Order: sequence, then C-alpha cells, then structure tokens
Amino acid sequence: MKQYRMYVAEFIGAGTLSLAVLLSVSTELGTLATPILAALVLGLFVYTIGGVSGCHINPAVTLGVYARGKIKLAQTVGYIVAQCLGAFAAILIVSNTVMDLSGYTMTTPESMSVFIAEFIGMALFTFGIASVAFGKVSQVASGVVIGGSLLLGITVASLLGSAGVLNPAVALALGTVSYSYLGAMILGSIAGMHLHGWLCE
Repeated sequence: MKQYRMYVAEFIGAGTLSLAVLLSVSTELGTLATPILAALVLGLFVYTIGGVSGCHINPAVTLGVYARGKIKLAQTVGYIVAQCLGAFAAILIVSNTVMDLSGYTMTTPESMSVFIAEFIGMALFTFGIASVAFGKVSQVASGVVIGGSLLLGITVASLLGSAGVLNPAVALALGTVSYSYLGAMILGSIAGMHLHGWLCE
C-alpha cells in the first residue's frame, strides 16, 4: 500500500492547488491574489508531501523530471493521471459549492507571444525546482525557493501577455487547455530542468 501513497499525495496536492487557483480567479479575490495564493499552496505542500512524492503536483514538472531521467515512465504516467484527477476533483468541489462552472472558461489566445510567455515563465519556475530537487538548496529552504520560483514564473509570464498558468492540471481546472499553453509548459519545464543541470550540476 505504501507505493500508492505518492500518487495519493500528488492527487491531493494538485487538487488543492487547482482548487485554490480556481476559487481565486472565479470569485472576488481577484487575479492579483492568485499568484501569491498559488505560491503559498505550493510552498506549503513542498514541506508536507515533498518527502512522499517529491511534490510535483504539476504534469509539466513531472515530464521535466522524467526528461532528466530522474523517474521512470510508469511513475510519470501515474503522477500525471493523479494530478489531472485532482484537477477534476477541484472542479467538482467548486461546481457543487460556490458556483456553477458549466459555462466558465478563461480566454486562451493561440499565439507565439503567449507561447513564449508561458515557456519563459515555466523555465524560470522549473529552474528553481531543479535547484531543490537535485540537491543545490537546503531542504529547510525548499518550500520558499519553489514557491518563490512559481511566483516569479507566473508574474513574468503574466507581464509578457499570457495567463501565467504554468500547470496543465490547473489549466484543466480553469478550462485553459490549449496547444500554445501545453506545449510551452512542457518544453519550458524540460528547458528549465536541463539548463540547471548544465549550469549548476
């Protein structure tokens, strides 16, 4: 049973992150609070489930770690399934409590500028993750570094013109799944991970 705890941890983490972001953008908290809230949730989960699953809670991050050869294909697939199920759980929770999400979606323009924005934001985010995951940052500071990296990535991507989602599971919850976003997130994650490996390891 222990081997399944990592998948449960990813489900809970991705579901909570998706829930927090979905509540933030769909209620009166406003988009200004969303990056801070997402960074806070991720930082806290790094400390709570990091020792169980590594706290990916993001399919693009999982693919980036897989591209570095740090996890096997079966675990990669299991993580992504768990993360997406967490996003669906967040949708169900919000739909059955505070608002009907049947017609809710965020605008996701398909353009090269959006692709570049998400790519750069994701690369900055995963560069910070790699510094923790591959042993260059103290575990005491891991949540701060990873949460801060997410806040930086979202802020830069948003200022460059995208929604700054940086997470396919969260994008699924928000209804922002598009080729520009998914492709940029995955490639940006791989680039950030490999850049850290080349530069710092």
